[in-house]
Amino acid sequence: MNEDKIIDGLRRAATRRKAADDERHVASMELRKRVQDAHAAGIGPTRIAEAAGLSRQAVYEALGQQPS
Repeated sequence: MNEDKIIDGLRRAATRRKAADDERHVASMELRKRVQDAHAAGIGPTRIAEAAGLSRQAVYEALGQQPS
């Protein structure tokens, strides 16, 4: 494989990684907002964690709280 093809492959991989990182950030912000909305609607942290596939600790972190 020549150097130009290797460099081109590296650039394509880096572009895909950047797009994936950006999408992960957007998805994480949406999930945080939905956790907050669920909590505001009276849904408990354990139920939120189960529904979202998160740990209870992650739910508390999304809410900016410490577990009790």
